[in-house]
Amino acid sequence: MSRTLTRARRLAGRVDWYIVALFSVIGFATLAPAERQAAEVVTGLTQVAIGVLFFLYGARLSPSAALEGVRHWRLHLPVLALTFIAFPLVGLAIALLPDRMLGAELTAGVLFLAVLPSTVQSSIAFTSMARGNVAAAVCSASFSTVLGVVLTPVLAVLLIQRSEDGGIPIGFGQLGDIAVQLLLPFLAGQMLRRWISDWLGRHRAVISVCDRGSILLVVYSAFSRGMTTGIWQRVSPARLALLGALCALLLGVALLLANRSARVLRLPREDRVTAVFCGATKSLASGLPMASVLFPAGRVAMIVLPLMLYHTLQLVVCAWLARRWPTTLHTATTHPAPHTPDSATSPHSGSPAG
Repeated sequence: MSRTLTRARRLAGRVDWYIVALFSVIGFATLAPAERQAAEVVTGLTQVAIGVLFFLYGARLSPSAALEGVRHWRLHLPVLALTFIAFPLVGLAIALLPDRMLGAELTAGVLFLAVLPSTVQSSIAFTSMARGNVAAAVCSASFSTVLGVVLTPVLAVLLIQRSEDGGIPIGFGQLGDIAVQLLLPFLAGQMLRRWISDWLGRHRAVISVCDRGSILLVVYSAFSRGMTTGIWQRVSPARLALLGALCALLLGVALLLANRSARVLRLPREDRVTAVFCGATKSLASGLPMASVLFPAGRVAMIVLPLMLYHTLQLVVCAWLARRWPTTLHTATTHPAPHTPDSATSPHSGSPAG
């Protein structure tokens, strides 16, 4: 009995309950979508939650950490190039598929996924698990987030307009909404950071609930709208399977490019770990609010579906890689191979060696 309980606890410890909550909210929105006046209330609350979310992003993000990326450019430049150049190019290649395979909305969703910044929390957590350069991961992910607030909407408008020939009503007019609902709260958080950062640090649990609760509300609002437009009638099992395969392909290409570019640049092992996890991940926390502002409410659920699938895949695959890398390091230190990048020690490392 005790062994069964122990195994159950270990299994529960490995489950990402936030992902479980995300898909539970989708299920709840499917069964009980917000309609009529309730939908208006949920929409209003969602807009407030998005503003609060980006205010907190700005208040917690250290400008010095973001600017630190300029110093360690050999690491951060390829990560940013992968995030904002290579990813969009692969997304455009996927967009060349015949329209009958994915449809305009899912194709737009893949392109939107491709222009998102790196995720902050997951990148740092995976880098720490794999004994990589945690300090560099903080800088790289922070720098990516700052650029993403500006670059992601612009790239989304440019690529989706060009790819879809007006099939998705998105244009530069939405950039004004982005400025009001996302950029202004973000900048306000940056301006007030010196006075409220200590308070935020002392109440991390409350802030985490606020963060994740806001995202869950965005998901519920998006999929409630999706239900009124028949989202599950428009996504066949075959199309959903194809989308999952394309997200897996996109993740595989990103991991491969990140690892190869880090090796070509002869980065130390700790920095190579950082490059892989910061370069291959995409931010759900930034993507869902941006999508809610950029795209028509009735289409958001379809457009964020690729992001939801990719985010789930990146958590599973990157967690496996992060657990495997320390074992690889242990083997390398037991049987050292001189004159290899893996045996080098990073001068920028913020995590314990070995």
